[in-house]
Amino acid sequence: MNDVTIGVTCPKETSERFFTAWETGKPQGAYIGFESEERLFKTLTLKRWKILKVMTGAGELAIREIARRVNRDVKDVHGDVIALINCGLLDRTNSGKVLLPYDEKQLRAA
Repeated sequence: MNDVTIGVTCPKETSERFFTAWETGKPQGAYIGFESEERLFKTLTLKRWKILKVMTGAGELAIREIARRVNRDVKDVHGDVIALINCGLLDRTNSGKVLLPYDEKQLRAA
């Protein structure tokens, strides 16, 4: 299973994850960290979370198809998709579509 953990982290925790992986040779799992709860919830709005939910397990999707699935305007969804690409949760594919490269999402606030 290819999971991602999304949470709040500090530089010290990020360094510890890196050095643990380095020293043990064991992957620490995908982790997308935000500097504060405020930044996390500013980036992962309810509408963007819904995009992630409909994309889970869906494979590559065009932005127009994502907009149809969440019943929103294509232009607004495009802006949200770009924000999710910029924070590392979505990838743009060679075909120009968008992919959620994880099977599940876990939210952890620490």
